[in-house]
Amino acid sequence: QVQLVESGGGLVQAGGSLRLSCAASGRTFSSLAMGWFRQAPGKEREFVAAISWNGGNTYHADPVKGRFTISRDNVKKTVILQMNSMKPQDTAVYYCAGSVDGTVAVRAGRADYWGQGTQVTVSS
Repeated sequence: QVQLVESGGGLVQAGGSLRLSCAASGRTFSSLAMGWFRQAPGKEREFVAAISWNGGNTYHADPVKGRFTISRDNVKKTVILQMNSMKPQDTAVYYCAGSVDGTVAVRAGRADYWGQGTQVTVSS
């Protein structure tokens, strides 16, 4: 079993930066592909970024490509989403997720573990 807890959300002005952290517990963390999703009010959950179990492969959704960066540290059992040049459209609850089935599953929205979410609000 794996537990995921997000932190680092908050209020930021457009053009600013925010760094989200996902702290994981469980011995199987290092074997999981990890990802970030977001859900804005009235919208469906949206894939943001994914990273393979060893960090060798990363994927970023087009709306955030070039602005957001996903990374992981398997020693500290953390996953990071660095968000730069933020836009009001980035406002959402951000969720950390993990899958035993690799980044293909994460990119398709399938995950075995989910965090509770952290609110990110970008003001114009």
